[in-house]
Amino acid sequence: MKNSIQKGTICVEDLEIGMSRMLERTITQNDIQLFSIVSGDQNPVHLDKEYAKQTIFGRRIAHGMLTASLISAVIAEQLPGHGTVYLSQTLKFMRPVHPGQLVTTTVLVSHLEYSNRRVTLNCKCEVGEKVVLAGEALVLAPSRKFD
Repeated sequence: MKNSIQKGTICVEDLEIGMSRMLERTITQNDIQLFSIVSGDQNPVHLDKEYAKQTIFGRRIAHGMLTASLISAVIAEQLPGHGTVYLSQTLKFMRPVHPGQLVTTTVLVSHLEYSNRRVTLNCKCEVGEKVVLAGEALVLAPSRKFD
């Protein structure tokens, strides 16, 4: 996993609109296999090469929620970071991710409510120049007032 900026926590008092963090990760067949075990999603489009050939994708694809979990990783580890609590997340799946593809996940602060620690984040995952997943997260950011 390659991160553009150090891990840690940015308290709500230090957040600004436009701040962003990103993560790059190549999705492996092992990632897909492990995610299928943890999630219980055993859909053969993710696991069976021959089955997947017969689908509209023509080959195996990663679970959409595996790709979405990269957004969670950025939020939990970088922006705002440790201590962040998810309140909601929207997701729009636009393209499949195939094993071996590099996914670049970007999370950007789009709205702040300092008084109640609420932060709205624009989230996207890209493979190359193409957006594969987009959404918006609402989180409760950590605060120095509660340390």
